[in-house]
Amino acid sequence: MVTVKIGNIEFGPGQPFLIIAGPCVIESWDVIYNTARALQDISCELGFSFVFKSSYDKANRTSIDSFRGPGLSEGLKMLAEIKSKLGVELLSDVHEPGQCEQAGEVLDVLQIPAFLCRQTDLIVAAAKTGKAVNIKKGQFVAPMDMGNSVRKVLECGNKNIFLTERGTTFGYNNLVVDFRSIPMMQETGFPVVFDATHSVQLPGGGGTVSSGQRQFVPTLAKAAVAAGCDGLFMEVHPNPDVAKSDGANQVPLSQVKELISQCLKIHQLSQSLPELHLPAPGKCSEAVLAK
Repeated sequence: MVTVKIGNIEFGPGQPFLIIAGPCVIESWDVIYNTARALQDISCELGFSFVFKSSYDKANRTSIDSFRGPGLSEGLKMLAEIKSKLGVELLSDVHEPGQCEQAGEVLDVLQIPAFLCRQTDLIVAAAKTGKAVNIKKGQFVAPMDMGNSVRKVLECGNKNIFLTERGTTFGYNNLVVDFRSIPMMQETGFPVVFDATHSVQLPGGGGTVSSGQRQFVPTLAKAAVAAGCDGLFMEVHPNPDVAKSDGANQVPLSQVKELISQCLKIHQLSQSLPELHLPAPGKCSEAVLAK
């Protein structure tokens, strides 16, 4: 598996576990700064690699009235200030090819939203910045098909790629996680992150807003780590119940340390176990005969 460069972080085999975390959207300076500082302190204490995440614009909203954030220029200015004060690596979404050059001047990771994971022009523009590119698996895409998106980045000469699993939709305001997708996408040769908070989202489940089942975040996060993911993505907020976007999914800042601690223990245990490779169907009898 390839080792990915994210600013000053090495992400991949033999490197510290990666946590990408922060508020869903930039609501105010106080919210993003206080959250980033607290998460940075936790990362220093627990020993994981940390990338701060917050979106300058949430373009994919259920309702036209939904809060979207401060926008590209003002949002990047605030994120640049976070980096200046705290020295953390940064991730945010890009939605249009024309955003990528400006975003790449500030961000360490340009994230391709799940609904846009097949948008060639957007992926190519992100790749050409030379920054790391995180492609979220579309809710409508089979995990083995994400290799096509990876190749679009590789064709631009950029090998700093990772993929993120965030559930699959079958309609009716729900998502289902197939944990087989983690090893399937790792077959591309690049690390795979699990998005523990968007995976419990109920898209459009609140009528004019998305809803969610925050109580299942720990279950899915721990299962994904046991399944071998290389990092976790989670949205974290000081008070999710008053958050302006995806509050029903976000992890309360006061509880995230314990959740991450448990996940790191599972990761450490899983790394100490020998890998099991069962024969594919049709080869079991051959294996028996060989004995």
